Amino acid sequence: MKELEELFEKYTGKRPDSCVELPSSGSNRRYFRLQSHDDEEISLIGAYGTSVEENNAFITIDRHFISKGLSVPQVRIVSDDGIFYLQDDLGDITLFNTIAAGRESGSFSPEEVALLKKSIAMLPKLQFEGGAGLDYSICYPQPEFDHRMVSFDLNYFKYCFLKTTGIELKEIELYEDFSRFSRDLLALSCTQDVFMYRDFQARNVMLVPKKNSGSLQANGESGAALEYEPYFIDFQGGRKGPFYYDLASFVWQAKANYPDELKDELISTYLEALKPYVQISEEEFRKNLRLFVLFRTMQVLGAYGFRGYFEKKPHFLQSVPFAIDNLRRMISKSPFSEYPYLNSLLVSLTEMRQFQDLRKSAQLVVKVFSFAYKKGIPSDDSGNGGGYVFDCRAIENPGKYDHYKHFTGLDSEVISFLEEDGGITKYLEHVYELADSHVKRYIERKFTSLMFCFGCTGGQHRSVYCAEHLAEHISKRFNVSVKLVHRELGLDKEF
Repeated sequence: MKELEELFEKYTGKRPDSCVELPSSGSNRRYFRLQSHDDEEISLIGAYGTSVEENNAFITIDRHFISKGLSVPQVRIVSDDGIFYLQDDLGDITLFNTIAAGRESGSFSPEEVALLKKSIAMLPKLQFEGGAGLDYSICYPQPEFDHRMVSFDLNYFKYCFLKTTGIELKEIELYEDFSRFSRDLLALSCTQDVFMYRDFQARNVMLVPKKNSGSLQANGESGAALEYEPYFIDFQGGRKGPFYYDLASFVWQAKANYPDELKDELISTYLEALKPYVQISEEEFRKNLRLFVLFRTMQVLGAYGFRGYFEKKPHFLQSVPFAIDNLRRMISKSPFSEYPYLNSLLVSLTEMRQFQDLRKSAQLVVKVFSFAYKKGIPSDDSGNGGGYVFDCRAIENPGKYDHYKHFTGLDSEVISFLEEDGGITKYLEHVYELADSHVKRYIERKFTSLMFCFGCTGGQHRSVYCAEHLAEHISKRFNVSVKLVHRELGLDKEF
């Protein structure tokens, strides 16, 4: 653009040799890479935003962050009308793209995990040190997380997504639950000046190569993490608010596909980095975080509805099933009984055929069975002919003792018996290794069905214990649908 080229020349004293527009995201702001190839290579990113207030928010926050020594691109020059500005060029390597292999397979490499941890560990410093002394009056569209913001986002979800599904609503009951939800969220705002990034996600983390980086250090960070320094962009929507929001935004990003085990690792990493700023028990922290995960998920669905259904942008519609799956897993683990009507609506939403079909077509279903050999190996109804069958009969059998005959592999008495000599633990370690490699490969090949069966004499003790543990293991490590069936006990559940 002519205006950006003139700004480039004013700042560098040189005319740019190229001005190339970069791919846009969800906002209406446009970005361009301007470069000069004379004696020295100069590359800057030009921004064009029609909202002067939003531009001013980014520029002012950026200058404040730079003064605090935070890792953000420095704004170098701004046009007189405030519509155009130039900032440092951080390159094209985003955290989101760098961890693409992990997202696709559902299994993240040590290098990918290290980069994620390194990025999330920097968040508290950005929130607390970056938030201290910031003039929040310049924040756009408002200075802090308050009742209006919560109300706007809940209604965003209601009108731009929920109502588009055709679900019948009881407006008064929904209003009452929304009011309770809003009060609970606002009660968790910190008294300190904490910067709430608002859109903290892997797409907004740039990885800038470091000079003279090593391959491995004693702290356990991988070489990949040490070779890059995370930088943060697109914080123009930030404001004063609760620190939980940004963690929820990052860890439960719809397309991130982080398995539960990795989510727990990221939460623990954030909690450790939070200690210099806030003292809070892990139990209380996780209880509070749960509310913001729900709030952020609802806000995201509202955005997907607006951008997809109303603005007709296909990228956002493609993201809907991922957000719905996040919602489904969240509710199945810990229903929001404190908001009964809202919870019932969310359950209905996750059970709608249109979202179930999307999920089934995109996700691997792993079935895990326990059974008794004398009644035959479970049949496979997927049409694939079956899967793995593991024989548990070499493991010491509690069923031969009268004391254990009325218990199952789900009971603490049997669990203690089986784990006492370590045999079953070692047995499962081998099963886990085999299962992990197989699940990962099936995800990569876009297969939709995999089966594991554990058999023992009566299908009551050893096979039940093993099936239960494998199902839990897979559900934590991979973002897949796990269906567990204890055939002889007549029990089944989904993860």
